[in-house]
Amino acid sequence: MKHAVKSVWSICLVLVLSLVLSACGQDAAPQNGSGTNPADQSNGQEAGEADSQAEKIKIGLSVSDLTLERWQHDRDIFVEKAEELGAEVLVQSANGEDAKQLSQIQNMLSQGIDVLVIIANNSDALSTVVDQAKQEGVPVLAYDRLINNSDIDAYVSFDNVRVGEMQAEYIVKQVPKGSYFLLGGSPTDNNAKMFREGQMNILQPLIDKGDITVVGDQWAKDWQASEALTIIENALTANQNKIDAIVASNDSTAGGAIQALAAQGLAGKVAISGQDADLAAVQRIVEGTQSMTVYKPIKTIATKSAEVAVQLAKGEKVEASGAVNNGKIDVPFIKLDPIMVDKENMIDTVIKDGFHSYDDVYKNVPEDQRPSRP
Repeated sequence: MKHAVKSVWSICLVLVLSLVLSACGQDAAPQNGSGTNPADQSNGQEAGEADSQAEKIKIGLSVSDLTLERWQHDRDIFVEKAEELGAEVLVQSANGEDAKQLSQIQNMLSQGIDVLVIIANNSDALSTVVDQAKQEGVPVLAYDRLINNSDIDAYVSFDNVRVGEMQAEYIVKQVPKGSYFLLGGSPTDNNAKMFREGQMNILQPLIDKGDITVVGDQWAKDWQASEALTIIENALTANQNKIDAIVASNDSTAGGAIQALAAQGLAGKVAISGQDADLAAVQRIVEGTQSMTVYKPIKTIATKSAEVAVQLAKGEKVEASGAVNNGKIDVPFIKLDPIMVDKENMIDTVIKDGFHSYDDVYKNVPEDQRPSRP
């Protein structure tokens, strides 16, 4: 009897141990058809995704003012190209405020960006954050506007002196002699000074000769149309409406000036330049109230800047056209070519490039007065 009981207990013990071991084995190492542990495979996938995320380049794009149409185009194309290159972009707009741009850039640096791209609101106010970026090993690219007195890695822009020359050349052809008003852009934007340099390359010999008389020279704060409106209203009053040409440095200031001219019945009678090929400006050109604009192919500068930003983040060499001194160093300069646009070549430039559509440009022009569709 004792042997029977003992035998039963032994059998029970074996069965219990067998079940326990079987259960433990299933929990410890379940396998799929490939013979691998799904848990290990899942962990491997998560690790791979984490590594991929960690390797993704993070670009900080600080924009001076996204309320201006020009910079909205730049942002969209830049982000699209950067993402195509496998990077992600953190975008912030300073809305025309120096202090806001400084604080936003500091915030970007705290988020672990790999490269900093700056469209400067004030070319002279960013040296402290550029220094901070350099201390943290973050390369800095100046986009379209040079950043002065700072150790930046590269500068991508158009030939801005040539932009100013184009503006003056066109207006001089329209008005070889007469009273000129010089309407500059933001005095804190280094580009505005370069545009003026180019304008004076063309105008100064004619001023010296006596063919051109400069009846006014003012700069519009933050490139604002409202500032330009007030400036030209006052200029017209001071000169009894006797202004033959206005050399405006961009389309926003041209728009404000044309508003002032319209109030005096002078829109379309005074030659006026511009820049950026804003939609409102090209509409004014085909309607006859603005003479020309300088088209800086935004797709070209935005895509090139995204490419350069990724190169800098990877520590790769950037091919430059030359160098420009910013008061501290000679900055590698990737220089792009601008294009003069007027009523005659509108179809072959901004419309052909898809920058603006035919229907949008000629929206206010009667159909029987429009050129043929491209």
